[in-house]
Amino acid sequence: MNLALRRTAVLFGVFLLAFLVVAGFRKLPGMGGLSNLLNFGAKDRESNYVPERYTLSSKPALSPGEVEYLAALDEEFARLTAAVVPSVVSLQTEGVKRNFMQDWLGRVWVDEGYPVRGIGSGVVVSREGHVVTNEHVTNGKSRITVTMHDGKTYPAVVIGEDRALDIAVIRIKANREFKPLKFGDSDRVRQGQQALAIGNPFGLGETVTRGIISAKERTISDRQRDLFQTDAAINPGNSGGPLVNILGEIIGINVAIYSPDTEDEGFVGIGFSIPSNDVREVFEQILAKGRATRGWLGVRCYDWNPLIREKVGWYESGGVYIQDVVPESPAESSGLLPDDVVVRYNGKVVESRAQFFAQIQRTPVAREVDITVWRKGQEVTLKATVIDAEEAETLTQASGPVERSISDQAVIRDIGITVQGLTLLQRTRGARGVLISGIHPEGQAARRGLRVGDMILEINNARVDQPADFYDKLIASATEQQTSLTVQRERQVYRVRPFARVRLPEQEE
Repeated sequence: MNLALRRTAVLFGVFLLAFLVVAGFRKLPGMGGLSNLLNFGAKDRESNYVPERYTLSSKPALSPGEVEYLAALDEEFARLTAAVVPSVVSLQTEGVKRNFMQDWLGRVWVDEGYPVRGIGSGVVVSREGHVVTNEHVTNGKSRITVTMHDGKTYPAVVIGEDRALDIAVIRIKANREFKPLKFGDSDRVRQGQQALAIGNPFGLGETVTRGIISAKERTISDRQRDLFQTDAAINPGNSGGPLVNILGEIIGINVAIYSPDTEDEGFVGIGFSIPSNDVREVFEQILAKGRATRGWLGVRCYDWNPLIREKVGWYESGGVYIQDVVPESPAESSGLLPDDVVVRYNGKVVESRAQFFAQIQRTPVAREVDITVWRKGQEVTLKATVIDAEEAETLTQASGPVERSISDQAVIRDIGITVQGLTLLQRTRGARGVLISGIHPEGQAARRGLRVGDMILEINNARVDQPADFYDKLIASATEQQTSLTVQRERQVYRVRPFARVRLPEQEE
């Protein structure tokens, strides 16, 4: 027998022996076969287990009669929740985020963008399906989907937004009637009162938390003033949801939280809501005009620094310094003068420039207000009538047309830019420079990606404020050297690649 046959015979013998051993174990009494060996005696333990005895309590710790008031309160909160939740909606938003870019040649362009999705909350305030939410939830979003209490989803369209107050109004596109919540009177809200926050935190939907009004008139930014502070839990996704009182009335719209961890934001007991009276006013303005109306006086003012204090002799806390008064504005008509110090606005102490402007913007249009100023050591009270900020757009500074020579026109045409002055409203809001009103398709500006609506701030690092000043500096520079522009688009400032020197026919060599 050769070697291969011997190895085969040995392997067969080993397998046969193993089979016989297993079969033997299966036949042994009490062994239970191979499966029991593999279970390591589990069946033995089960067969020997003695059930545990237990006795559950049949009585609560306290009887209903002993907690009568707490039981009633518990029932009331449950009833309140059931009444308000159907009017609160969850929002899903979609949009495209685009970035302004500048290449190595200095050309400004917009990238293709990338899709962004978001969540938020809202509350139905009309039978027609108008929903109040936050402006930061809807801003820049091309698609908004509303999920109702019954699980049905509907598309929604934006009716109007107010970035200053962070309020947006959308309307649900559905052929049905909705159950709205009533606006409460936020002026009657008191510190310590109970409040419920309802919304869509982290996309969970229909979440109810309870707390109190911790404080009033909180300020968390220049735009977000006079807010309610609450300890009702508010988290990302709650934005736009309502804060309601024990009657189920809207007393605020949840807008922000305080979190010491900026990378992992979460509730730490401090949330903020926009008072309902402010929300209702903006809501009615948007439905009437498609936009919120903002009060405007026409002043430029600054907070204090040592030089200004020394100039006017004002060393008290608070107040704002009036640097300039816009011609033909309500401020000029009231008698406000440069170097005045505004100490009270409509009876309320003025503490800062931001607070002063917030008070003006929230003043109803056409309302007469008292302005108390400190002027050369005396307090003087003036009266001013606030106008709509949009109407102030018509108050533009007249620069007047300037006749240009043929060579000057050739330079302007080669660069390819026409500009106009900023409105007085834009200037009082802090804008500067000149606005591009036209771009010649064959000019250098078009090749560098400049657009109508861009603001030109500087020419060769020299500030420009008026169209005439812009053209004078441009013409003087463009025929002698390369010319650089500093441009602002939205909130970003760019240094545009220098324009090539413009050679006029008489300059050709």
